[in-house]
Amino acid sequence: MNKVTGAAIVSVALAAAPAFAQTAQPAPGPDKTQQSGAKTTMAAADQTFVKNVAMDGMAEVEIGKLASDKASSDQVKQFAQRMVTDHQKANDELKSIAQSKNITLPTDLGPKHKSLQAKLEKLSGEAFDRAYMNEMVMDHRKAVSTFRTESNSGKDPEIKQWAAKTLPTLEEHLKQAQDANRSVVGTSGKSGAAKQKSSGEKK
Repeated sequence: MNKVTGAAIVSVALAAAPAFAQTAQPAPGPDKTQQSGAKTTMAAADQTFVKNVAMDGMAEVEIGKLASDKASSDQVKQFAQRMVTDHQKANDELKSIAQSKNITLPTDLGPKHKSLQAKLEKLSGEAFDRAYMNEMVMDHRKAVSTFRTESNSGKDPEIKQWAAKTLPTLEEHLKQAQDANRSVVGTSGKSGAAKQKSSGEKK
């Protein structure tokens, strides 16, 4: 083989190399950006749960303190005191979890909770008891549903486990709220009937 022929073969081989390299590249895997976005979405759902629960828990404590002072029914007072104790404990646990995950929690009540607090502050006696217990029934129905969803579908293992651990306490709160609510509504009905009877006798 002469030098000219050898050089020609080498040139052809070099020219073909880039084309071969392009066809030999491995097929692209899943888009890392999409994967990262999915993880971010999952984390965002758990963070939203934590922030909302922290806000609700803070409200339960503050409004519970108000109810333990203003309620006229002993049953309502006892329920309110338990709200303060149990929710303060849950709030402290959640705060610890949030700090470990760099989740910033709210430090003040939201407009909805402030509005409820202002409304209750204007009430007293049986009217206060009825309004507070009615709110507690609705709030705990929502809380039980929210915690049940997180305990089943949460993506963060620690938050999911905390939700599952706290759920039975909230279910017990709901039962107590329903019992106390029936009690104050029943008392109101008896009181109204007694007033009507008394009015009729006077006539």
